[in-house]
Amino acid sequence: MRATGFEFRHRFWFIFLLFWAAFAAYGIDHRSAGVALVLLFGPVTGAALHGIFGLAAVLIGIAALVRTWAAAYLQSERVHDANLRTEGVVADGPYRHLRNPLYFGNLLLAVGMGLMASRLGFLILVAGHLIFLLRLIGREESELLATQGERYRAYFDAVPRLVPSLRPRVPASGLQPRWPQAFFGEIFFWLLFAGAAYFAATLNGRSIPVVAVVGMGIYFVMLAVLKRRRTAPVG
Repeated sequence: MRATGFEFRHRFWFIFLLFWAAFAAYGIDHRSAGVALVLLFGPVTGAALHGIFGLAAVLIGIAALVRTWAAAYLQSERVHDANLRTEGVVADGPYRHLRNPLYFGNLLLAVGMGLMASRLGFLILVAGHLIFLLRLIGREESELLATQGERYRAYFDAVPRLVPSLRPRVPASGLQPRWPQAFFGEIFFWLLFAGAAYFAATLNGRSIPVVAVVGMGIYFVMLAVLKRRRTAPVG
């Protein structure tokens, strides 16, 4: 189950379409997944709504933290590159606990945002993310196995794919994290967390689309900066 080269190069837009379809599903299913979950355990109260959407914000915050931790051990240009990069294997930081921490962060984001979508939207967002991410992972890992050989095979066999191990599976290599570039590269996720936290505190749904639009604008500016860094002459 491997993504095509087209899917990998345009993975941002495929994920964007999943979010669009999930929230557009409110036109078919008018009940929020978060509200539906609250109803399973009792009446819908203000405290219950703050709690369930607070949980959504926490999941999104953890997603931002995991992705930032992972990006600290990579160059942001590599994280957001449209092309598949297979020139090396990183086995430090969160990569000692699972092979794909960036995609694990995406999955946590899908669950958190899904609680704010409709019930149908939650299914679209989470199931769609899981299928698409597994396709992306399949392509990346097959290319790494082909280019890195036994070096990657040993790492592949020791570290789980998408469910993190509580204990590290490989020894630390001594690679030092670079936090400033990581936070810069993952600023979109942190903005989504801020919007979700504000929504959980106020239950003002207008904050989410505003944060999403502003965040996308900042995201494209960031991509432009990273592209300039990649193409800048060395020396």
